[in-house]
Amino acid sequence: MDLPLSILAQQPAPGGGLLQLVPFLLIAAVFYLLILRPQRTRAKQQKTLIDSLGNGERVVTIGGLHGTIQSVDDQTMRLEVAPGVVVTFSKQAVARRLVDIDDEDFEQAGSD
Repeated sequence: MDLPLSILAQQPAPGGGLLQLVPFLLIAAVFYLLILRPQRTRAKQQKTLIDSLGNGERVVTIGGLHGTIQSVDDQTMRLEVAPGVVVTFSKQAVARRLVDIDDEDFEQAGSD
């Protein structure tokens, strides 16, 4: 009993269903490693930064405004951006903390 060629052509190859999923699984793994995982790490670092802010620290906002923290509330902070000029910002608007370099550290870095 010979089967017609049209019936043989319609039958999937053994294991074909699993092999078709492999490229999608690889794409998902690369997407996770290159996009999601670094984004979560940056979010954790940002949350740690925001939670550690205190009065008198110098910061830069996401808009590029430099200032000194005058007070911190639950959701907001007040920055002095110029002598006598205090502005209220959301705590989420902080991009980074500015760190002063001591003169000794600067001299040591220059002599290396």
